[in-house]
Amino acid sequence: MSKRSNGEGSIFPYKGGWAGYVWVTTPAGKRTRKWAYGKTREETHEKWLKLHDQARSGPVATRHETVAAFLKRWLAEVVEPNREPTTYVAYEPLVRLYIIPGLGRKRLDKLTVRDVQAWLNTLPTLCTCCDQKKDHKRPEAKRRCCAIGKCCKGYPARFTIIGIRRTLRAALGHAIREELISKNVAALTTLPSASKTKKKRQQVVWSVDEARRFLEHVQDDPLYAAYVLVLVLGLRRGEVLGLAWDCVDLDAEELHIARQLTRVGGQLLHRDKTKTDDSSASLPLLGLCVSALKLRRELQDQAREKAGDKWKDSDLVFTTRYGTPIEPRNLNRAFEAHCKNAGVPRIRFHDTRHTCASLLAALDVHPRVAMRILRHSQISVTMNVYTQIPSPETRKALDRLAQSLGTGEQGE
Repeated sequence: MSKRSNGEGSIFPYKGGWAGYVWVTTPAGKRTRKWAYGKTREETHEKWLKLHDQARSGPVATRHETVAAFLKRWLAEVVEPNREPTTYVAYEPLVRLYIIPGLGRKRLDKLTVRDVQAWLNTLPTLCTCCDQKKDHKRPEAKRRCCAIGKCCKGYPARFTIIGIRRTLRAALGHAIREELISKNVAALTTLPSASKTKKKRQQVVWSVDEARRFLEHVQDDPLYAAYVLVLVLGLRRGEVLGLAWDCVDLDAEELHIARQLTRVGGQLLHRDKTKTDDSSASLPLLGLCVSALKLRRELQDQAREKAGDKWKDSDLVFTTRYGTPIEPRNLNRAFEAHCKNAGVPRIRFHDTRHTCASLLAALDVHPRVAMRILRHSQISVTMNVYTQIPSPETRKALDRLAQSLGTGEQGE
């Protein structure tokens, strides 16, 4: 071998084997030695050459965290202070309940595609009740499944498994940016077959007639306007509960979506940010929406007068009888009760968004206006979902519903 240059390191016999070191720069900018060991000189020399390649490519870590230690630091130092509270709330339980128990003991720099793939393959048949001791945490008299030897087979849904891999991939992406690892092994894995995971819940969408029956049933409810906005404009729960009067222009018949009201980590947050950039938009208010909001303003004025000194000013469109924000879960409960009493299929509050296109067609809204409301980038996408043609009886019933609130044509 030719003579080594300064800073290149060396190889020498060490404790019945061989050892070698290379001078490297750590991610913190410190100059130090990185060691390689082997039973033979050839084995050690091969590792020594790889260290040289790493040192020439960039910083090299000399101390390595476990996957568990890194994930905890990532959540505390990167996600919680810099991302939306809802992102932290989504990531944290997946890290704590799934990723750390499965991969946490492995060294971050030693984590391989095979490690992650083998672990992912076990998730479809992992009973979370057994694994997380859910039944064991109940009082002994109330234990009913896994704690008494009757496995409930509470396997994670496919959506949960997708979220687990997405979370690990996001964390390892940050580890690459910190130059702790060279590749994202989670991104190279394959999700287990859908047939091996719990089947996705079948989405229920109301027909136009069912949506009409629901609106007729809740016509006298203080939150009637909220249900109209959700069904006709496709607003999300957080968007409708966070809607303020300064974002509503009844004269110009426009509504601006700019805020959300959500409960995160035990706190009710009114955030000046919507789910996506495309969600922040100015939407046209159809006649049915305008009349419903005018009625809502009258009801709120009456509630303010009745509450007197107990009223809390918030400028929110939808409030309790004392002017305070509405608890999101309470809106869910009220919605479910109305579904039952109106005789329509029980769906999630969020699923009402999928009925929006059908209602717009029933209200004779022009496809270009519907495109703006549905926030589609191409008219062809709108036309693909703008297909349900309601019967003349349904159109007349919707007209009667609008007229009963003091508005006539639903025009474009």
